[in-house]
Amino acid sequence: MENSQENNNNSKFMKWFKRVGWAGFAFFTIKGLIWLVIFYFGADTLQSCIK
Repeated sequence: MENSQENNNNSKFMKWFKRVGWAGFAFFTIKGLIWLVIFYFGADTLQSCIK
């Protein structure tokens, strides 16, 4: 039962990856990292404004 769910999750990822390819994977990875940086510096800026 667990194995079939694991294969299902793996096949969903592979189907998505085949659709977007390496360029899409790189784009979404970089986009996610940029959002993390924005939230980090945004929180840091807000924290310094409160003090």
